[in-house]
Amino acid sequence: MKNKIRIERAILEMTQEELARRVSVSRQTINAMEAGKYVPSTVLALKIAQVFRKPVEEIFSLEEDD
Repeated sequence: MKNKIRIERAILEMTQEELARRVSVSRQTINAMEAGKYVPSTVLALKIAQVFRKPVEEIFSLEEDD
């Protein structure tokens, strides 16, 4: 699963730590998602999209092999 978390954080000048705090996960979880090493739960994906005030489909997208 691809995501645009890093891009959206940069637009808002938000650190991984700030985003992690807002969605109640660790900074390491945000880092792993940005690196494509962790696929978030539906609830977490929705929380992240809510922080960025965008539909979840604008933040996350499936790759061919997903």
